[in-house]
Amino acid sequence: MSGRPLDVLEASLDEDVTVHLKDGRAFHGVLGGYDQHMNVVIEPVDDVDDIDEGVLGDPDLERIDNTTIIRGDNVVTITT
Repeated sequence: MSGRPLDVLEASLDEDVTVHLKDGRAFHGVLGGYDQHMNVVIEPVDDVDDIDEGVLGDPDLERIDNTTIIRGDNVVTITT
């Protein structure tokens, strides 16, 4: 693996990850997908802090069923 961010994400597909956001929240789940902007799809998701307050009304997070889509410019780190 080269260590480039998208290569690391590719190697982490279908793995458990924790996504840490700029506002201090963290989401844990399985990395279901990503794109070149580092937008990520997490399934199923557990917001480590508070899922009800964390997702509802936030324009940078979208929750569909058990899937959360996180906009890449809010992501600080993704750990496995």
